[in-house]
Amino acid sequence: MSRFSSVRVFVACRLPTECRALFSQAFDARFNEHDRTLTPDELIHESAGAQVLVGTATDRLDATAIARLSSRIRIVATYSVGHDHIDLAAARDRRLTVLYTPDVLSDACADTALLLMLGAARRVVESGDLVRSGAWTGWTPLQLLGRDVHGARLGIIGMGRIGRAIARRVRGFDMAVHYHNRSRLAAEVEAEARFHPTLDTLLAVSDFLCIACPASPETRHLIDADRIEQLPQGAIVVNIARGEVIDDRALIPALRSGRLFAAGLDVFENEPDIAAAYRTLPNVFALPHIGSSTLETRVAMARLLVDGIAASLAGEAAGNRLA
Repeated sequence: MSRFSSVRVFVACRLPTECRALFSQAFDARFNEHDRTLTPDELIHESAGAQVLVGTATDRLDATAIARLSSRIRIVATYSVGHDHIDLAAARDRRLTVLYTPDVLSDACADTALLLMLGAARRVVESGDLVRSGAWTGWTPLQLLGRDVHGARLGIIGMGRIGRAIARRVRGFDMAVHYHNRSRLAAEVEAEARFHPTLDTLLAVSDFLCIACPASPETRHLIDADRIEQLPQGAIVVNIARGEVIDDRALIPALRSGRLFAAGLDVFENEPDIAAAYRTLPNVFALPHIGSSTLETRVAMARLLVDGIAASLAGEAAGNRLA
């Protein structure tokens, strides 16, 4: 029997069976049994008897929601690395411990970034449609000409864990890595990537632009019409971070006009109610926010939260604590 088997934990997000088992083995875990995200009222009601609430990015915990949580709740854990859906100041005012899942999903997200680059550059949407439609008449030298990934210049916005994992991978494609970050990395971590203290100089050399920075008021619509104009003609934009970093009103016209060759997008503003053009533009390689969607990663995320909750309950320092 676990040391904390009597601690009630309510898991508001739907999780794989293997992840549910980890919570059940460690705590008195109760789960969202609806096949959907809970409404705010349902979240408050169903977590009322718990000491720990586990949610994810779709469970918005703003100041109002945090004020409505049961006084029994001591820990809020988000099954995500992003935490812009939680009002951390309000959580601190309530003296809540807030946990998240850094590190363990970086590699899966970096793999997805490579998929987005390749899919966008090699016109995978159009190629797949051609094969499935039965309209393909055979190989020709002019058929669906894409862009080389190998040897191209990659600009990364945000050189955190995911950005660094992307940089490691693209060296196998002989890409020249450039990056913009709040601060320059140590030389041994930078590993020959070129630091740009301003975004403007990064954009100018980015044949591929990969967005891997956190969402914040400062990064909202960071990539707007003016910044797209600073990219090389025919650049490819990839977003593995948050949809709000890109201004759809700028990206979509640039894709339609050919100013940008293509985009690879795993995240969108207002998802899943995304801009309709992303469903129809042939030069948009779009994925439904699956950056970390491997079973191994999902299990690692659950284990990290279970360990962090146990450490917090024991009065010990949790390495994945936000507040």
